Amino acid sequence: MKLEHFYSFIAVAEELSFTKAARRLQTAQPPVSRHIRDLENELGVKLFERNSSRVLLTDAGRGFLNEVRVVLQHVSQAVEAARQAGKGGAGTVRLGIGKGLGDAVGRVVNQYLRLFPKVEIDVRDTASGYQAEAFLDRKIDVGFMRGPIEAPHLASAPLFQEQFSVVLRKSSPLAKNRALRLHQLRDETLLMIDRRISPGIYDRTVALFRDQGIEPEVVSTATMPYEDSGSILVDSGKGIYVAVGKNPIHPSFADRLISLPLAEPSAISEVYIVWRKDEQAKLILDFVQFARDKFKRDESLRRERKNNRVKMRAARVRRHATPRKAISRTSHAGLRKK
Repeated sequence: MKLEHFYSFIAVAEELSFTKAARRLQTAQPPVSRHIRDLENELGVKLFERNSSRVLLTDAGRGFLNEVRVVLQHVSQAVEAARQAGKGGAGTVRLGIGKGLGDAVGRVVNQYLRLFPKVEIDVRDTASGYQAEAFLDRKIDVGFMRGPIEAPHLASAPLFQEQFSVVLRKSSPLAKNRALRLHQLRDETLLMIDRRISPGIYDRTVALFRDQGIEPEVVSTATMPYEDSGSILVDSGKGIYVAVGKNPIHPSFADRLISLPLAEPSAISEVYIVWRKDEQAKLILDFVQFARDKFKRDESLRRERKNNRVKMRAARVRRHATPRKAISRTSHAGLRKK
């Protein structure tokens, strides 16, 4: 059963004439008759009642007509979707998002969908340690994750860096600090996510403490503080987290927990966008480029704002300093006259 059989059937059913159907399809009548005969033989039913004067649909033919119209509509939609996807204009992009990266990735997705509303974005929470497997299983097309990226079948590009922070109870004596150093955590129980879930964060955290000669008591967990269960662990006094991400505390615990910067030069983590090395789909590759460009622009704006703030502070200092000097000279001159 081929599509040309369906087109012939639709034409005969709507024209109720083999001659008119052939003219509509711009072909000869014998191929049309053959297509109908092939359909009836394959289905085992008569689709038309025909004699020398007229052609009529049978009950089976009327039922088949409704279904064939649906099939051809789906075929038309599939053809158009394929054409649009080939142009990068439509289709589905499946994203895997590592723990705590939703805020940053969400901004990219929102802007992308405003520009490309016909594209579907399927988002999955996929821990960094599990994304290589998700790529192999074809569950995701693009990943946002923390390094390292060691799978040979994946390509990657750095997007931005995250500063490590310490999540602890507000009632802790350490909470009075504006930032913390590693040596202040020497006597704290450290809650650490299982390495299989996020190997990059685990290894970086271990290296930070090791380089300082500190061996904290460690409790392995399957969660992070921006999840309910992780915040519960901290709130119940089980320990503290060395975390990454913009908002590492679950909102429900914002009144009881606090996040303080870890003031160590090497306390940073790199976030990457990842895709298959052999990826050929224009839609996927265009999304990857869009995300890379978006983060690059955001980083440039961030640096520009930072430089502007520095310049503004310097200008305020100069403005405040000049009048004091003038007043000082006037005062001295008055004293000399006296």
